[in-house]
Amino acid sequence: MELLNKVVGEINSFVWGPAMLVAILGTGLFLMIGLRLMPLLKLRSGFKLLWQGRVLGEAATGEISPFQALMTALSATIGNGNIAGVATAVFLGGPGALFWMWCTALVGMATKYCEAVCAVRYREVDELGNHVGGPMYYIKNGLSKKWYWLAPTFAVFGAIAGFGIGNTVQSNSVADVMNATFSVPHWLTGVVIMVLVGLVIIGGIKRIAHVAEYLVPFMAISYLVVGLIIMAIHIDGIPGAIALIVKHAFTPAAAEGGFAGAAVWLALRFGVARGIFSNEAGLGSAPIAHAAATTKDPVRQGTIAMLGTFIDTIIVCSVTGFAIILTGAWTSGKTGAALTSAAFESAVPGAGAIIVTLASAIFAFTTLLGWSFYGEKCVEFLFGVKSITPFRVAWVIVIPIGAVANLGIIWLVADTLNALMAVPNLIALLLLSPVIFKLTREYWDGKAKKDV
Repeated sequence: MELLNKVVGEINSFVWGPAMLVAILGTGLFLMIGLRLMPLLKLRSGFKLLWQGRVLGEAATGEISPFQALMTALSATIGNGNIAGVATAVFLGGPGALFWMWCTALVGMATKYCEAVCAVRYREVDELGNHVGGPMYYIKNGLSKKWYWLAPTFAVFGAIAGFGIGNTVQSNSVADVMNATFSVPHWLTGVVIMVLVGLVIIGGIKRIAHVAEYLVPFMAISYLVVGLIIMAIHIDGIPGAIALIVKHAFTPAAAEGGFAGAAVWLALRFGVARGIFSNEAGLGSAPIAHAAATTKDPVRQGTIAMLGTFIDTIIVCSVTGFAIILTGAWTSGKTGAALTSAAFESAVPGAGAIIVTLASAIFAFTTLLGWSFYGEKCVEFLFGVKSITPFRVAWVIVIPIGAVANLGIIWLVADTLNALMAVPNLIALLLLSPVIFKLTREYWDGKAKKDV
């Protein structure tokens, strides 16, 4: 096992090297500039469209409402990456990692917008009459045949990555925190989650979206309320925490207490890696959900989709990060969900650990639902609709296996698969960027004329 950890660690260090960081941040920055900062300037419009998108469009085609599409995407992104992922980033990279998570999210809004625009623009209707889309389809239908090989490449990486980022990592993290807080055996947690997930995914995207529509807002708001209470308790320390985050984003963080210290490169690397792990901007996963939305306009859905990155990282991850830093828990030597739990417990004794445990369980459950749909569509692209049922069976069987596996190597494998999944998607977005920019200008120019 030690040798396996070393090999996977070396592979992970390579794929998350300078080239990948430049590719993800560079692509996001290029798209943001090409969009003339539209994702930042139209943030308010995005929330307005989201509110309007709570009902199915009468003349539009699709299986779920635009609001449900975003909630389904958020069900996959707001997960243990927001609890254990942020904590791991701070543990390995220091407070400065949070700064780089923010940077990743800001440019990631442009990436997520472009992904959803392409997903709706180039989606198809499968043999069952359902709308399907995502990177594999906008590569297939938007690019020339010489680029087609990228489509099955993404689908293979996406299907495999789902069992890491969306399945085993989630069940492992919640089993770990349930064991630490309530002494529940890892295997029992895995079996319970397996049964619950199986009962939902058997109904397909409509049932997943229906559950996500109610559960995601509830879980996110509840977690944020507790996090904001912790920030209010330590309100005098917020300016100092911000200064610490910015300082260690550009200067090494010295060893302190149980914290071993971290170079700037580690803050950058783990901030970006965990940021992508959390908000998934650039991976190409979220557009698979947005392709099922009832809409006729790709730009409308893209404007709603970009909110996912903002909500996930700028809001939820920040609350976790501030709780860890403000309480001083980041120097405790703990990592993962245990670190976040320690931070909440120190601020809210007797209840903090329980809150994190319940949040972790709900976050993991919804992530397992969202990613089951992503993986299912990747497998369907490769093998057709006949593969849907076998995939769902395999998905639920793997859940308890992940619950009892080694957490460290699972995180490393998940990071590696994230990078491999992102490559074909980023290439496609860059090649399709002229189309995206044109559609965006036409939509907002038309809106401006109507407002005159």
